[in-house]
Amino acid sequence: MTDIAVIGGGIAGLSAAIYACRAGRSVVIFEGNMFGGQIVYAGRVENYPGIVSIMGPELADDLRNQAFALGAHSESRHVTGIEVHRDRKIVICGDAEHEFRSIIICTGTESRKLGLKNEELLTGRGVSYCAHCDGSFFKGKTVVIAGGGNTALDDGVYLKELCAKVYIVHRRSEFRGNPVTVKRLERTPNVEFILESEITALLGESELQGVTVRNKKTGATKNIACRGLFVAVGRVPKNNIFLPYVRLDGNGYIETDDEMRTATDGIFAAGDCRRKKLRQLVTAASDGAVAATKALEYLEADLKSAVYS
Repeated sequence: MTDIAVIGGGIAGLSAAIYACRAGRSVVIFEGNMFGGQIVYAGRVENYPGIVSIMGPELADDLRNQAFALGAHSESRHVTGIEVHRDRKIVICGDAEHEFRSIIICTGTESRKLGLKNEELLTGRGVSYCAHCDGSFFKGKTVVIAGGGNTALDDGVYLKELCAKVYIVHRRSEFRGNPVTVKRLERTPNVEFILESEITALLGESELQGVTVRNKKTGATKNIACRGLFVAVGRVPKNNIFLPYVRLDGNGYIETDDEMRTATDGIFAAGDCRRKKLRQLVTAASDGAVAATKALEYLEADLKSAVYS
């Protein structure tokens, strides 16, 4: 039986795998998309300790290669559930089941939708949730960004170099993101802020042709012709598949203690999927290291229990 299942191949999951493998444990990482998590879609990373500047995908590749070099294995499948029995944990991937002695959940979050009519239909046809993935498709065109946090602002910095015009629509009067980035965008001729406003409709049938924006103070609406809409209104966890073996807070995040332990012995959670105040690369890596260390202690205690039983 494999020692540890790491569900999710982002920064937290890869860090957990690295620590567990260095301790000589067998590890399988389940990742149904791409390794690295959200950092793959980031541009240049300049807030990770010890690294002055690095591209997000490069950092993800380095961590993945390190984990694999230490002996981690991978399963390129989506996890659909887990089960817990006395001496084993089951990771379910569709019709396949895998047995482990411990599980570390590192599933991160997924993009929050605007909830507008035809949003799903127009996704990939003008509507996107990743500027760094899809921005090149809109070179020389007009685009709109929905959001007011660092992701939306960073998307603006990236897209201003590609697009003829960039509108950033935010529902509040001030941005929540980095003030330095806000000032940088304010000085950019092809970027325009539309504050205290929200997008209420998507225009176009087979592909995006524009958006309708409503001013929240006056109620006035206007249409903005655009070919791309980049949604950056936050992220949400996807943890329901782990019930009833974990407890979730009111927002769907896994409740853990400071040592990443969940409500079930032998199941840990790390990174953005758990309830916490700060979600950054450095805290994801820290969570992964702590979760792996506590999983190792659990395995050791479990082994001693088996010997003396």
